[in-house]
Amino acid sequence: MRRLILLRHAKSDRPAGVADRERPLNDRGRRTAPAVGAHLAKEGFRPDLALVSTALRTRETWDAMAAALGNPETRLQPEIYEAPARRILDVIKTAPDTAAAVIVVGHNPGLGDLAVDLAGEGPRAARDRLALEFPTAAYAVIEFDAAHWSEIASDRGRLERFVRPRDIDPDLAG
Repeated sequence: MRRLILLRHAKSDRPAGVADRERPLNDRGRRTAPAVGAHLAKEGFRPDLALVSTALRTRETWDAMAAALGNPETRLQPEIYEAPARRILDVIKTAPDTAAAVIVVGHNPGLGDLAVDLAGEGPRAARDRLALEFPTAAYAVIEFDAAHWSEIASDRGRLERFVRPRDIDPDLAG
């Protein structure tokens, strides 16, 4: 079995004159990221490997939660930045099979599109919510009956969980 956690970065700031790739988290993002990390840990979703976009906001999101998740091996992946779903999936398929659980910290719309594409099974209500929105700091946990990461494909996963920050604590909502 393979467990994939798709996590959208926490809420970021948009300072004037700062390139998109260098946008930092805003105050809400700095509060939300560690809360989401703690929630992932509490739910038992601890990855063996983190694949993180090289954008500042994704790195700051991951840095705020990595310790709660046991500081797994982290790989910065420039291919994830502004990537469509297919490119993100290509990166995931290169994960070593020694990692049973992988977290991807990335961006929309690619990340949300990928979650919808992969989750062929699971509670209909959760899949419907996922198809409507993938807000900042939300995560989807999708499990695959596969021996190798290279085997995961469209509609082959089961959505085990879709959690938005407001589901953890209403004060974390935008």
